[in-house]
Amino acid sequence: MAINDPIADMLTRVRNAVKANFSSVDIPGSKLKIEIAKVLKEEGYIKNYKFIKDTKQGVIRVYLKYGPGRNSAIFNIERVSKPRRRIYSKSKDIKPVLNGMGITVVSTSKGLMTDKKARKENLGGEILCKVW
Repeated sequence: MAINDPIADMLTRVRNAVKANFSSVDIPGSKLKIEIAKVLKEEGYIKNYKFIKDTKQGVIRVYLKYGPGRNSAIFNIERVSKPRRRIYSKSKDIKPVLNGMGITVVSTSKGLMTDKKARKENLGGEILCKVW
């Protein structure tokens, strides 16, 4: 089955795995999804990720992070820019998520980064998703 929005599929798989208290989730691989997983790991929302080669496109295994009492590091994850409606923003117009308690993943000309880093480097771009 063809997936129209692979990034939304990735975010939905992670969101569902967190709600079901899974320790890991497998996602069909792509370079962009690996970069999103890298940003989530750097910001402490997931434990780790691993790319597993197979005969097709590969699989990204994302290891989810839980705190005491099995509370997830990811409370919610939301897709902002969609294939039919792209959302672009200048660096000064990117708003912090929950007054800095969450992150926005931004696709810039220098690669994927968080909203804080994009504002620091004065780079705008496409707002992919918000995580808190």
